[in-house]
Amino acid sequence: MRPRKPRLPFANAWFFPAAALYAALLLPWSVLTLLGLVPALPGLATSAGHAHEMLFGFALAVVTGYLLGPQRLGLTLALLTCWCLARLGFLLWPGSWLALASAAVFAAGLCWKVLPRFLGAAKKWRNQTVAPVVAGLSLLSALTSGGFGAGYDRLMTEEALLLIATLMFFMGGRIIAPAIAGYAQSKGWRLDARVQPHIEGAVLILLGAALLLNVMPWPLTQQLTGALLVAASALTAVRLLRWQPWRCTRMDLLILLLGYAWLATGLLLLGLGTLLKTLPLNATLHALSVGALGSLTFAVMARTRLIYRFRDPAVLPWLQAGALLISLAALARVLPALLNQPLQGWLLLAAGCWSLAFLALALLLWRCRDAHSDSPRHVPDR
Repeated sequence: MRPRKPRLPFANAWFFPAAALYAALLLPWSVLTLLGLVPALPGLATSAGHAHEMLFGFALAVVTGYLLGPQRLGLTLALLTCWCLARLGFLLWPGSWLALASAAVFAAGLCWKVLPRFLGAAKKWRNQTVAPVVAGLSLLSALTSGGFGAGYDRLMTEEALLLIATLMFFMGGRIIAPAIAGYAQSKGWRLDARVQPHIEGAVLILLGAALLLNVMPWPLTQQLTGALLVAASALTAVRLLRWQPWRCTRMDLLILLLGYAWLATGLLLLGLGTLLKTLPLNATLHALSVGALGSLTFAVMARTRLIYRFRDPAVLPWLQAGALLISLAALARVLPALLNQPLQGWLLLAAGCWSLAFLALALLLWRCRDAHSDSPRHVPDR
């Protein structure tokens, strides 16, 4: 009998701590720069630079860690090095060859490893949608890092955010549905509405159409884009309600459901902001970027590593409760913008809550980075 080959380490053991630490440092520096309290890094001198690093720095690192799965350590570290160089290049020399080359190599490596798994192996078209979404994010990451598309910053941000929203809707649903179903079974009740393929397919089509229409400059296509996003929000909310969140009492599941609720809210605000230009951009974008993206990435990173380490995603409820700080940060960015209130104090509150949550997560993820063996670790006292 041949000895079993050692299991390859998961890429998220390295990418998740890096992403969480970057999130903890990026937002406060960006906010302090906006308020004139610290020197401005060239890449963060504008709101477009801040959005770029939130989406292509932080979010793309989480996506990479989650989708790569087990990989050779050398490959994982090579991609992580490219990601770090891309961050350094964009922050200090945006539009430089360093920023462009490192972002392009990172994007190419991600596509090389991820796209064949969804284009070749996936049989259902809904599963195959991950491939064009990842390809689109990778392409936008390389283009914007190299300074291409200057003058279309808002359009690029909206397109990237819609791609990430599509990924959050799809992957979030595939994580939440079996998790809630397993919880229901353990509590003696049955969850009939799980993946809900008809709703999933409809929302993917709506978001895909919105992505295409959003790049067209005509008023009618903008109105159609807004209507599609509102419809996608409504169906996302229906899907969420059919999971019966009021019957869940476990913190790790509640945080996932809260993130999905932020996704529905963010799509609604973005759709209404497209239909009604009077809605402030800060509110429409931050509901998705801080509320949905922050909550879901926090919950997925914590859940993934806690399962690998302890075989129990609910083992550290205090950490999951820390994700509530992210919702507070989102409210501090959305409500003042909607109510036309002064932003300075709210900005500091949002940055503090966000950073505290992700710093705690980064410390835990770094401690759990080697958890890829077959034997579960000791479960700490709760």
